[in-house]
Amino acid sequence: MRQMEVDKVVCSSRLSRVAVCGGTHGNELSGVYLVRELLKKEKKGTEEGEEEGEKLVSVKIVLSNPWATQQCRRYVNTDLNRCFTHATLNGPMTDMAPYELIRSRELNAMLGPKGSPQAMDLVCDLHNTTANMGLCLIAYSDSDWICLHIFRHLQRQMPDIPMRYIHFDIAKEESYSLDSVGKHGFAMEIGPQPHGVVRSNIYTAMKFGVQHMLDWVRSFNSGTIFDGGFVEVFTMVKHIDYPRDSESHNIAAAIHPQLQDRDFCLLHPEDPMFQMFSGETVRYKGKEPLYPFFINECAYYEKSIALSLARKRHIAIPAIRVMTDEEQQHADQQELASEEEEEEEEEE
Repeated sequence: MRQMEVDKVVCSSRLSRVAVCGGTHGNELSGVYLVRELLKKEKKGTEEGEEEGEKLVSVKIVLSNPWATQQCRRYVNTDLNRCFTHATLNGPMTDMAPYELIRSRELNAMLGPKGSPQAMDLVCDLHNTTANMGLCLIAYSDSDWICLHIFRHLQRQMPDIPMRYIHFDIAKEESYSLDSVGKHGFAMEIGPQPHGVVRSNIYTAMKFGVQHMLDWVRSFNSGTIFDGGFVEVFTMVKHIDYPRDSESHNIAAAIHPQLQDRDFCLLHPEDPMFQMFSGETVRYKGKEPLYPFFINECAYYEKSIALSLARKRHIAIPAIRVMTDEEQQHADQQELASEEEEEEEEEE
């Protein structure tokens, strides 16, 4: 994108309805406690009357997985944050369906339906990681200007917090996490924090992150023009599993001490990656330097992921502002005409 394109102002629809979700994983406690606090504040605010800023955006606070939260477990039957693909949400259901599959459809009805005009304008899903990742926004698009501008705003408002934007290059139908239900969405992932534990510094970073995100949404809705610029994006390339015993398939090594806690520090070919339990060092055999993240994430042992690797890119984002009522009406008419054309083509 050339400088002229960065300076060009892109118009986007108003973010009238935003969802903030926590407890999708019931043992990631910053989101659990923040959502509980926001629900208490919401109840108190309802009793005292609507604040001025709330007229610009309706915020829905959701405790995503109440059963797992009660038990302080990641999930009850299956990982809720893998239940939001198009196929899973629209496939057949039986009386024996896992709890999280049932809950994913409840959440899709509440916040979606995914891919529909009725879906939430923005979904922010709160997560913790045991990895040393600071504050990350994880999204499926590297061209969603809303999410990228929110990330840039958080960087400016919270300069003391290490912050990255992670891009999972997955098609919308295959996107599997709760945030994918919204028209725009991302996971806010903060660590390091052990699962089943809340740390005040991590909780506070998440609290301020959500506050600044909502402040940006209100400012955007009020007509503020946000300048274009450049953002670092880490696009996930692949996952790496632990070395395993050929017979038992149990892991046979731990993350090497020189790699542990060095999330987003460039990993070069032949750098130490694992230390075998028998003592030998296993080195990174990739052909290019890449950026590791989710290093030694506790919850990913069951997923056979020791770490993920990303490629860093600099992405130019255009200036952005909210559409006027007239522009929105014109856009709605064009969308309606496009849907009618698609329906006619399907009938033929």
